[in-house]
Amino acid sequence: MRNWLWLILAVLFILEGTLLQWMIPSVWQSKVYVAPHFIMVIVLYIGLFVNRHSALMYGLIFGFLQDILYYSPMLGPVSFAMGLTGYLAGLTHRRLYSSIVVSMLVIALGNLFFEGIIFGLYRLFQITHLDLQWAFFHQMLPSMLINLLFALLVYVPVRKLFESMQNSQSAADE
Repeated sequence: MRNWLWLILAVLFILEGTLLQWMIPSVWQSKVYVAPHFIMVIVLYIGLFVNRHSALMYGLIFGFLQDILYYSPMLGPVSFAMGLTGYLAGLTHRRLYSSIVVSMLVIALGNLFFEGIIFGLYRLFQITHLDLQWAFFHQMLPSMLINLLFALLVYVPVRKLFESMQNSQSAADE
Protein backbone atom coordinates (compact mmCIF):
# COMPACT_ATOMS: atom_id res chain seq x y z
CA MET A 1 0.00 0.00 0.00
CA ARG A 2 2.86 2.40 0.68
CA ASN A 3 3.89 1.92 -2.95
CA TRP A 4 0.57 3.48 -3.95
CA LEU A 5 1.33 6.49 -1.81
CA TRP A 6 4.75 6.97 -3.42
CA LEU A 7 3.17 6.62 -6.88
CA ILE A 8 0.41 9.14 -6.08
CA LEU A 9 2.90 11.68 -4.76
CA ALA A 10 5.22 11.17 -7.75
CA VAL A 11 2.35 11.74 -10.20
CA LEU A 12 1.23 14.85 -8.31
CA PHE A 13 4.83 16.08 -8.28
CA ILE A 14 5.01 15.82 -12.06
CA LEU A 15 1.55 17.35 -12.56
CA GLU A 16 2.29 20.33 -10.30
CA GLY A 17 5.25 21.37 -12.38
CA THR A 18 3.85 20.66 -15.83
CA LEU A 19 0.16 20.44 -16.66
CA LEU A 20 -1.34 22.42 -13.80
CA GLN A 21 0.62 25.55 -14.73
CA TRP A 22 -1.08 25.55 -18.12
CA MET A 23 -4.55 24.72 -16.78
CA ILE A 24 -4.80 27.83 -14.61
CA PRO A 25 -6.30 30.63 -16.74
CA SER A 26 -3.86 33.39 -17.64
CA VAL A 27 -6.45 36.00 -16.62
CA TRP A 28 -6.12 34.74 -13.03
CA GLN A 29 -2.35 34.96 -13.17
CA SER A 30 -2.45 38.68 -13.98
CA LYS A 31 -4.40 39.60 -10.84
CA VAL A 32 -3.57 36.79 -8.44
CA TYR A 33 -0.89 34.15 -8.30
CA VAL A 34 -2.34 30.68 -7.81
CA ALA A 35 0.12 27.96 -6.84
CA PRO A 36 -1.28 24.44 -6.63
CA HIS A 37 0.42 22.61 -3.77
CA PHE A 38 -1.35 19.28 -4.12
CA ILE A 39 1.58 17.36 -2.65
CA MET A 40 1.29 19.57 0.42
CA VAL A 41 -2.38 18.58 0.70
CA ILE A 42 -1.50 14.88 0.60
CA VAL A 43 1.29 15.43 3.15
CA LEU A 44 -1.27 17.09 5.43
CA TYR A 45 -3.59 14.11 4.94
CA ILE A 46 -0.70 11.80 5.84
CA GLY A 47 -0.23 13.79 9.02
CA LEU A 48 -3.95 13.65 9.80
CA PHE A 49 -4.60 9.98 9.04
CA VAL A 50 -1.26 8.14 9.36
CA ASN A 51 1.20 9.87 11.72
CA ARG A 52 3.37 12.94 12.05
CA HIS A 53 6.66 11.17 11.41
CA SER A 54 5.54 9.86 8.03
CA ALA A 55 4.22 13.31 7.12
CA LEU A 56 7.57 14.84 8.09
CA MET A 57 9.45 12.31 5.95
CA TYR A 58 7.25 12.71 2.87
CA GLY A 59 7.23 16.50 3.29
CA LEU A 60 11.02 16.70 3.51
CA ILE A 61 11.59 14.40 0.53
CA PHE A 62 9.08 15.94 -1.86
CA GLY A 63 9.76 19.47 -0.63
CA PHE A 64 13.45 18.96 -1.33
CA LEU A 65 12.62 17.72 -4.83
CA GLN A 66 10.52 20.85 -5.38
CA ASP A 67 13.35 23.02 -4.08
CA ILE A 68 15.72 21.46 -6.58
CA LEU A 69 13.48 21.24 -9.64
CA TYR A 70 10.69 23.80 -9.53
CA TYR A 71 10.43 26.72 -7.21
CA SER A 72 13.16 27.85 -5.00
CA PRO A 73 16.00 30.28 -5.58
CA MET A 74 17.38 28.84 -2.32
CA LEU A 75 17.79 25.22 -1.33
CA GLY A 76 15.58 24.18 1.57
CA PRO A 77 12.64 26.55 2.20
CA VAL A 78 9.98 24.40 0.57
CA SER A 79 11.41 21.25 2.14
CA PHE A 80 11.52 22.83 5.59
CA ALA A 81 8.04 24.34 5.29
CA MET A 82 6.43 21.18 3.93
CA GLY A 83 8.06 18.92 6.50
CA LEU A 84 7.22 21.20 9.43
CA THR A 85 3.63 21.73 8.29
CA GLY A 86 3.09 18.00 7.82
CA TYR A 87 4.56 17.31 11.24
CA LEU A 88 2.35 19.93 12.91
CA ALA A 89 -0.73 18.54 11.14
CA GLY A 90 0.27 15.13 12.45
CA LEU A 91 0.04 16.46 16.00
CA THR A 92 -3.75 16.49 15.55
CA HIS A 93 -3.70 12.77 14.60
CA ARG A 94 -6.05 10.96 17.01
CA ARG A 95 -6.36 14.08 19.19
CA LEU A 96 -9.28 15.66 17.36
CA TYR A 97 -12.37 13.94 16.04
CA SER A 98 -11.54 13.12 12.45
CA SER A 99 -14.32 14.66 10.39
CA ILE A 100 -14.30 16.37 7.04
CA VAL A 101 -14.74 19.79 8.69
CA VAL A 102 -11.73 19.31 10.98
CA SER A 103 -9.68 17.94 8.07
CA MET A 104 -10.52 20.90 5.84
CA LEU A 105 -9.75 23.35 8.65
CA VAL A 106 -6.37 21.73 9.28
CA ILE A 107 -5.60 21.70 5.55
CA ALA A 108 -6.61 25.36 5.11
CA LEU A 109 -4.53 26.48 8.09
CA GLY A 110 -1.68 24.20 7.02
CA ASN A 111 -1.61 25.72 3.54
CA LEU A 112 -1.58 29.24 4.93
CA PHE A 113 1.17 28.26 7.38
CA PHE A 114 3.17 26.67 4.53
CA GLU A 115 2.84 29.77 2.36
CA GLY A 116 3.64 32.01 5.32
CA ILE A 117 6.86 30.15 6.14
CA ILE A 118 8.03 30.37 2.54
CA PHE A 119 7.13 34.06 2.35
CA GLY A 120 8.86 34.73 5.66
CA LEU A 121 12.05 32.95 4.61
CA TYR A 122 12.13 34.72 1.24
CA ARG A 123 11.53 38.03 2.97
CA LEU A 124 14.21 37.29 5.58
CA PHE A 125 16.83 36.56 2.93
CA GLN A 126 15.60 39.47 0.76
CA ILE A 127 14.54 37.34 -2.19
CA THR A 128 11.15 39.00 -2.25
CA HIS A 129 10.22 42.55 -1.40
CA LEU A 130 6.45 42.14 -1.50
CA ASP A 131 4.23 43.53 1.21
CA LEU A 132 2.69 40.88 3.49
CA GLN A 133 -0.84 42.19 2.94
CA TRP A 134 -0.48 42.09 -0.86
CA ALA A 135 1.09 38.61 -0.73
CA PHE A 136 -1.66 37.33 1.54
CA PHE A 137 -4.54 38.52 -0.62
CA HIS A 138 -2.98 37.93 -4.05
CA GLN A 139 -0.90 34.79 -3.46
CA MET A 140 -1.59 32.96 -0.22
CA LEU A 141 -5.38 33.14 -0.06
CA PRO A 142 -6.07 32.18 -3.71
CA SER A 143 -3.57 29.31 -3.48
CA MET A 144 -5.16 28.11 -0.26
CA LEU A 145 -8.62 28.14 -1.86
CA ILE A 146 -7.46 26.09 -4.87
CA ASN A 147 -5.68 23.62 -2.60
CA LEU A 148 -8.74 23.40 -0.37
CA LEU A 149 -10.91 22.61 -3.40
CA PHE A 150 -8.46 19.83 -4.36
CA ALA A 151 -8.48 18.55 -0.76
CA LEU A 152 -12.27 18.41 -0.80
CA LEU A 153 -12.29 16.52 -4.11
CA VAL A 154 -9.86 13.85 -2.94
CA TYR A 155 -11.03 13.54 0.68
CA VAL A 156 -13.00 10.31 0.32
CA PRO A 157 -10.50 8.36 -1.83
CA VAL A 158 -7.53 9.47 0.28
CA ARG A 159 -9.27 8.61 3.53
CA LYS A 160 -10.21 5.16 2.20
CA LEU A 161 -6.62 4.60 1.06
CA PHE A 162 -5.22 5.49 4.48
CA GLU A 163 -7.85 3.42 6.31
CA SER A 164 -7.02 0.40 4.15
CA MET A 165 -3.31 0.99 4.81
CA GLN A 166 -3.95 1.00 8.55
CA ASN A 167 -6.17 -2.10 8.33
CA SER A 168 -3.49 -3.99 6.42
CA GLN A 169 -0.86 -2.76 8.90
CA SER A 170 -2.88 -3.95 11.88
CA ALA A 171 -3.56 -7.31 10.16
CA ALA A 172 0.19 -7.72 9.55
CA ASP A 173 0.93 -6.87 13.17
CA GLU A 174 -1.41 -9.61 14.42
